[in-house]
Amino acid sequence: WLLGGSSNHPVDRKVGEALPGETRGNAARNRAFMHRATAWLARNGMAQFLDIGTGIPTEPNLHQIVQAVRPDARVVYADNDPSVLPHAQALLTGTPEGATAFLDADVRRPEALLERAAAVLDLDRPVALSLLAVLHFLPDDEDPYAVVRSLVGALPAGSFLVLSHGTADQHPERGRSIESAYEKGAIPLRLRTRGEVEPFFEGLELVAPGLVSATEWYREGPAPTPERSGFHVGVARIP
Repeated sequence: WLLGGSSNHPVDRKVGEALPGETRGNAARNRAFMHRATAWLARNGMAQFLDIGTGIPTEPNLHQIVQAVRPDARVVYADNDPSVLPHAQALLTGTPEGATAFLDADVRRPEALLERAAAVLDLDRPVALSLLAVLHFLPDDEDPYAVVRSLVGALPAGSFLVLSHGTADQHPERGRSIESAYEKGAIPLRLRTRGEVEPFFEGLELVAPGLVSATEWYREGPAPTPERSGFHVGVARIP
């Protein structure tokens, strides 16, 4: 709903309508970051992608971005939201040279998720792990930092972490109202500051420009239009 798609439900619209108006723009800016980051990785040799928390498909999706650059790319999507499952078939149309698959799996069970992803991906070779707009749905008591460490620790050197995380740092007046709107929809939300997002990249090699807001991350021109953002984003190499 936030991205203007038609595949949504009454609860999505109810929560979305309660959010501040700029939330739609923030969703679009996060999506544009995904497009830039995954295309850059594909152009620089990455051929395997694991996207966790994919949500209902919105075109162009990650596999369409990377397989346009690398037709042989293998992409695995994972989500545990039952509303995503009926739409999963739309994710499975990729290039004949590559592979596209969907897993009903929970990021909070990283070992089980990786075991199933290994049926499509070669986890002995570099993988680009995407955690886009998902970790802010894990409250502190579910230890999202440990989840990321488990996922990253299972991937070989030369892999990458692509991460975006919701924040109110640039919208301090909106933070509580955003969390409250999600709470009313029975959705836990934990917006985090830049300092709280930094530990997700501990031990990794951040790619320039580092941990920045969504419209500040780009590797190749043209530069995005600078705007306030509700997301901290970064891409890091696993050494």
